[in-house]
Amino acid sequence: MGEHYFTAEPGASARPREVVFTIGGRDYELAAAGGVFSATRLDPGTTVLLKKAELPAADSAGSLLDLGCGYGPISMVLATRSPGTQVWAVDVNARARELTAENAKRLQVADRVRVADPDGVPGDVVFTQIWSNPPIRIGKEELHALLLRWLPRLTPGGTAWLVVAKHKGADSLQQWLAEQGWPTERHASGSGFRVLKVTRPEPA
Repeated sequence: MGEHYFTAEPGASARPREVVFTIGGRDYELAAAGGVFSATRLDPGTTVLLKKAELPAADSAGSLLDLGCGYGPISMVLATRSPGTQVWAVDVNARARELTAENAKRLQVADRVRVADPDGVPGDVVFTQIWSNPPIRIGKEELHALLLRWLPRLTPGGTAWLVVAKHKGADSLQQWLAEQGWPTERHASGSGFRVLKVTRPEPA
């Protein structure tokens, strides 16, 4: 089997690159490399997510989770927009984590971006928001397990923003999440992707 971006220790040549994009009127220039998801450009799904979801306000507080952070584009946008938050950037890919840490230093937000593998997040940390362009290619069973691992760590009333390609099961994922007790709405669509807004219900 070919190596995927969700490989823990990618063997592909690093081939350093720069990815440049603009979100919310701010330009970002981030370090990327081979063996990491979408290393040559901001991928279309993440672009749709960052442009169509409701980015946290400047005065937001609490912890945010970038699940499957890659080289860190979502983490960097969240951290620069909301200086009162702490962003947890989580990825199984060691090279992705190294790049995210490098980019956090580059943007001078390293004091607020915590980079970790999935088992490196303390169990008592909860999140007001989760952001993810989830790795659909790991398969439906693994994807469901991934979401059921992290969604319960939302604070009551907290929100998860997910982007999924329509042809890769966005609508069926929306239905499945609702069936699991996670109210999910289709917030926006664009470029063949759905942006799903998942909310943790407030306690009765």
